[in-house]
Amino acid sequence: MKNNKPENIETIQLEIDGMTCSGCSSHVEKDMNAKDGVISSAVNHETGIGEFIIDTIKIGKKELINAVNNIGDYSVINEAEKETTAVSNSESTTIKDSSSDKNDYDLIIIGGGSAAFSAAIKAEELGLTTLMVNAGLDFGGTCVNVGCVPSKNLIRAAETVYHGSYSNFNGVKPKGVEIDFPKVIKDKKALVTALQQQKYMDVVRDFENLTMLKGWAEFVDKNTILVDGKDTYTATNILIATGATTNIPNIQGLNEVGYLTNVSLFDLEEKPESLTIMGAGYIGLEIAMAYNRLGVKVRIIEFTDRPLRTQTKDITDLLEAQMKHEGIEILPNFRAFKFEKRGTDIIIYCNCPDDSTTKIVEKGKIVVATGTRPNTSKLGLNKVNVELSGMGHVLVNEKMETNIPNIFAAGDVTQTPPFVYTAATEGSTAVANAFSLSKTGIDYSSLPWVVFTDPQIAGTGMDEVEAERAGIPFEVSKLDLIHVPRALAAQDTRGFIKLIRNPETDKLIGARVIAPEGGELIQQLSMAIEFGITVKVLAESFYPYLTLGEGIKLAAITFGKDVSKLSCCAS
Repeated sequence: MKNNKPENIETIQLEIDGMTCSGCSSHVEKDMNAKDGVISSAVNHETGIGEFIIDTIKIGKKELINAVNNIGDYSVINEAEKETTAVSNSESTTIKDSSSDKNDYDLIIIGGGSAAFSAAIKAEELGLTTLMVNAGLDFGGTCVNVGCVPSKNLIRAAETVYHGSYSNFNGVKPKGVEIDFPKVIKDKKALVTALQQQKYMDVVRDFENLTMLKGWAEFVDKNTILVDGKDTYTATNILIATGATTNIPNIQGLNEVGYLTNVSLFDLEEKPESLTIMGAGYIGLEIAMAYNRLGVKVRIIEFTDRPLRTQTKDITDLLEAQMKHEGIEILPNFRAFKFEKRGTDIIIYCNCPDDSTTKIVEKGKIVVATGTRPNTSKLGLNKVNVELSGMGHVLVNEKMETNIPNIFAAGDVTQTPPFVYTAATEGSTAVANAFSLSKTGIDYSSLPWVVFTDPQIAGTGMDEVEAERAGIPFEVSKLDLIHVPRALAAQDTRGFIKLIRNPETDKLIGARVIAPEGGELIQQLSMAIEFGITVKVLAESFYPYLTLGEGIKLAAITFGKDVSKLSCCAS
């Protein structure tokens, strides 16, 4: 009998881990049936088997698996040992298990994040045979999977909620918003899946010389790695780009209470009643503001005297005031020493600033955001004598070279600034230097950075504390936003622009901005430092009126004049 089923209609069976009841199977079926290209879903929670009828024009098998993996705590497990192509119809770039025959390469990259992909792109440009070995997070690493992309997506969603509920204008009365928290998280997951494919896997789709391998790598010698304890691979040069993970403090009972990190928190579809965040660095602060605005009661426990301790007190005071105004509880100089589960509650025992102890009851979740640690402990670096810092970072010079001539490192695994854009530059630089006699270094003296709180905090170069410590002559100009016409028109004058110059040369050596969307200003100031632009030039340049950028001009003028006595656009 003739089969009339269209060629693009396919039935796929997947084995799914994490289902415990009929509600789980219903959950998966409901979410998958809403996926474009999925015609029907039938999931049996007892066997763990899901049968999906799909339209292969709209969705492929890999996308189907990713969609299942993005639902709650469920994951497809029957594909782990099968060889699959990185992108459909691609034969040259392959993701496979570690059972392949021994191979020799020009370059081995250990890791699969931004530094690794940037290195792979450079290697392909140079015509190098390359093996990328990745374990832990999926290809794409921290930024796209559990860092920059999901956090900034949630931050923007939270800002929408905030502006729908609060107004700077007396004549505008917001009526609030309705938050579909599970939908916010699902949309975030869809964005992560799309960008992981588009910005990472699709980029290397047609690479002729790249092989991608899933497995844990450790060094055998300076030219050889062992993957998953089974197979060895050799290369002329090796790049370590294994990134970093949350540093979990050694506190009694913490491992028993079921804490979260950004990796697990961002996938939590059920909105928690409340969060206690351990740590007030930039990760903890961004999480706090986003989830508080999404309707979660938030508390921060910080063992130092204030949030974002790396910045000067005038910045952190302003940010702390805003966070408290929004209802975030901040406990500085508190140090947790014990966690205990009591029913559904978590009891946190803390040492207080006055040397007393207290018990804090958390009815929701604990989030650990106490910094990161480099992923170096299981690489076998002791076998090749690669030098590490006291914190375990791979020590590199400005050329991304380690102390072993053919071993390089890049990204968060090193002691360099931990940003996705620095990692990308480092990965490319490392490969170029590994295969060239003409080596180049990276200069971070004008590096721009942003903390995506509200107001945002941005910086480049030195602040006044760092300049004094370095013995560099400096002067500071600080302009409150109340003097910036754009901020007055928006009726949002939270923050300031601070410029630090060398009075002997009039050149800018640093800047700090705290302002709504303040991160949009910092690149211009970074370029001013990099190219030696004087404060005089900044003060005399044209700036569009009623832009926040005009604040740079006014801050530059403030070195010599009182801008409160100038008319609009005057210099």
